[in-house]
Amino acid sequence: MKCGNSSVGRASASQAEGRGFESRFPLSSSEALAKEDLMLRSFSVGVSHPPTSPDIVRYVGRSPKPWRRRVFFYSFTVMSMKAQIITIGDELLIGQTIDTNSAWIGAELSKMGFDIFRKISIHDRREDILKTLAEVIGKSDVVLITGGLGPTSDDITKQTLCEYFGTRLVKDHEVLDMIEEMFRKRNWPMNENNRRQADVPESCRVLKNAVGTAPGMWFEKDKTIFVSMAGVPHEMMYIMNEHVIPELRKRFSSQTIIHKNIMTYGIGESSLAERLSGFEETLPPEVKLAYLPSYGIIKLRLTATGTDKRYLENITDQLVKKLYETIPELIYGEDEESFEAAIGRLLKEKGASVCTAESCTGGKIASLLTSIPGSSVYYMGSVIAYDNQVKRDLLGVSAETLEKYGAVSRECVEEMAAGARRLMKTDYSIATSGIAGPDGGTIEKPVGTIWIAVSSESGTRAHKFCYGTGRNININRFSIAALHLLWKQISGR
Repeated sequence: MKCGNSSVGRASASQAEGRGFESRFPLSSSEALAKEDLMLRSFSVGVSHPPTSPDIVRYVGRSPKPWRRRVFFYSFTVMSMKAQIITIGDELLIGQTIDTNSAWIGAELSKMGFDIFRKISIHDRREDILKTLAEVIGKSDVVLITGGLGPTSDDITKQTLCEYFGTRLVKDHEVLDMIEEMFRKRNWPMNENNRRQADVPESCRVLKNAVGTAPGMWFEKDKTIFVSMAGVPHEMMYIMNEHVIPELRKRFSSQTIIHKNIMTYGIGESSLAERLSGFEETLPPEVKLAYLPSYGIIKLRLTATGTDKRYLENITDQLVKKLYETIPELIYGEDEESFEAAIGRLLKEKGASVCTAESCTGGKIASLLTSIPGSSVYYMGSVIAYDNQVKRDLLGVSAETLEKYGAVSRECVEEMAAGARRLMKTDYSIATSGIAGPDGGTIEKPVGTIWIAVSSESGTRAHKFCYGTGRNININRFSIAALHLLWKQISGR
């Protein structure tokens, strides 16, 4: 059981010795029983198996009679490594730039077993930086900082770090040589601002940056590691991969955290949670389940935490298998796989091809499908038939269909899908026609209405969906729904 960060349990001598723990402190029988009673009453122990390496085991009692089972008590602590992320830049706070750095850093540190418990975005102001550094020190093992290392006057992070750590800027000639070489190779003019990029705090460990001009800086103070890196994403990633992550792996023998994502579609979050209520009840205490929805896709994230990596991998595999048995019709992929990637994988396996005919989605589906490397093997092309004349002239939709049923209809999208497949000679095709909004809706066909058809050798099938009133959200939802139908057709679901 758990008490703070510690767990206490009991097991037989054979179990403990099987783990290789030999530390023994024999007590008298009465002392051992008294100790056992105290621990049981204090901690309500009910553990039936010993903890796993590298837990610490303490033997506190043994019966003097050889036929009685010896009793072992375990006191062990799972150390939780904590990290915080600070992103610096006014552009992050006013929405001009989306903070992708902290998301990437968080994902990488999480894989290593760190608990990222705080993310802060602050102004490019000296007082804000100093105040934040004072707030975070001593509260985590690692603080990772991005931003404010550029060559212009508004980039003040280096000077402020010098003030905080009680040091001064000095010229690092190795960094300067790297910067000069980079400018020579690219035939760029170099000025004094560029040379100042080689000025670094004297007390820091310099982390060379081979893909940019701003080196990383490693500080240590009050048992906290601070690393400052450029805010340019690819430069930050280089510093992390080449310097920070390898060094953190050396310094911290971490607990294991395993994340496994199962991608689902076709049911709402609350309904999915209801379907999985029994599954959740069977989860062991070291595994958590999270629901992460986006445009109808719900990512189920299993997170297993502990010290025995093999056990965690085995239990995660078993739980994934159980998910497939529980909701087989909803799962389309694993580990962040998108519908477009899953479709591409299936089409490659089958040696099949696909094309698109889009009206209300305006090429969004084509864009998603072609975002996958190697999609030229299976994606033939698209007709963006926004106007009815294009639907008639290129896709062969009859004037009678458009007049009788309208463009947003089952009949229209079925003819669009069949016409596109015939035109581009593909195995599969998909067609969309709807009302993305905010205008154009009627009582019979409100904004958010879409018809989607998928055509293949086995026939053409159309489905109607009704979403909300936001144009951009509708286009995204329309596109994901269309890809889902295409995936079902290809996979035979």
